Amino acid sequence: MSKPILDVDSVQAFIAIADFQSFTRAAEALGSTQGAISVKLKRLEDRLGYKLLERTPRQVRLSASGALFLQPARDFIVAHDRAVQALSCECRRFRLGIAEHVAGPEIPTLLARLNARDPALTIEVRIENSRSLLDAFDNGELDAVIVRQEDDRRDGEDLGPEHFGWFAAPTFHQPPGTPLRLAALAPCCGVRDIATRALETAELDWSEVFVGGGHAAVMAAVSAGLAIAAFSCRLAPADTVEVSQRMGLPTLPSSRIMLHSTLTDTRSRDALRTLAAAYREHRTPS
Repeated sequence: MSKPILDVDSVQAFIAIADFQSFTRAAEALGSTQGAISVKLKRLEDRLGYKLLERTPRQVRLSASGALFLQPARDFIVAHDRAVQALSCECRRFRLGIAEHVAGPEIPTLLARLNARDPALTIEVRIENSRSLLDAFDNGELDAVIVRQEDDRRDGEDLGPEHFGWFAAPTFHQPPGTPLRLAALAPCCGVRDIATRALETAELDWSEVFVGGGHAAVMAAVSAGLAIAAFSCRLAPADTVEVSQRMGLPTLPSSRIMLHSTLTDTRSRDALRTLAAAYREHRTPS
């Protein structure tokens, strides 16, 4: 029995649908139509002899065979791209900004996926607060940024929600009748603004007893029991606990994570699709 010959476009369509869990969004990412990628997926499934995706009116998910095929499919595309790129020595820089309150455990996966997708790409990463990164992006200093959504800005690609909470060390003690001991980033930090607005709305007294020059410094202060802080629920220090209910603190509003870029060339669009897919894939609950 002869082995099936894989078609690059069909495999790319399958990966995009699996990453975005949507035919519509996959088609948009590939610059195609829903009908076209449906045809490509059907062609791939026919050649392999297996159903790769299960589709309902509300959900698209991998079948058992699709889950087994996904990583080899990625490896196939990477090998194809490396073979094509070997004929070109053109190197290019990709300047990426990632907000401090966004940079989490998915970053190594994201960077590895970018490098695998385009080995000739030199990746420069800047990690700062969202506002500084957006200013740098608007000034042309960065090619793309992944940041928390700003209240006055509605452009960009939505990568998903970000939820916040109040965290402290298990040993933290707040003296009765005294202002809440708060650790925060510098005043230009958007998460600090979310936290302080919530406290002011709830008419709770607070005092910043630690102002860090970076996210790691604030995490260290909270872990040491010096104060409490508002963190993304997925990025809070592992040795801290959420204390909203115990301390009667106000609920913090959720935000959205956005990808901004104005790049339009093919290689850049491929890099952006890889960024978005890797970020969403890592955040999707298993």
